[in-house]
Amino acid sequence: MVRFGYTILYVQDVEKSLTFYETAFGCTRKFITPDNTYGELLTGETTLSFASVAFANSHFNDGFTESRRDAKPFGMEIGFVSDEAEATLQKAIAAGGVLVAELQTKPWGQKVAYIRDLDGFLVEVCSPME
Repeated sequence: MVRFGYTILYVQDVEKSLTFYETAFGCTRKFITPDNTYGELLTGETTLSFASVAFANSHFNDGFTESRRDAKPFGMEIGFVSDEAEATLQKAIAAGGVLVAELQTKPWGQKVAYIRDLDGFLVEVCSPME
């Protein structure tokens, strides 16, 4: 059996990213390495992980495209589902997220908004699918 285990975001400051997601979305810290180059958060069944850009670069000979707030976001997102989408969105903005798209009710009834996190990754904040 194969299961989706985790997503790793390459960030400038692992500690700051962990704190942002803890504050914004109520995630629980699983651990962080003593040198602060890697950390994980519990988010339910899937782990959300962070690796420092410097540490991540050590894995790839040709490097990678770094996510930055001052550049267009990648064509991907991570999503957080909340029974209180509006309150969650406001909490994420207060924690340092930058609003990209206001909360809107989609034709299928779901409420959806988008922010960018500290490193410019797109984060969807939404209500559960009905």
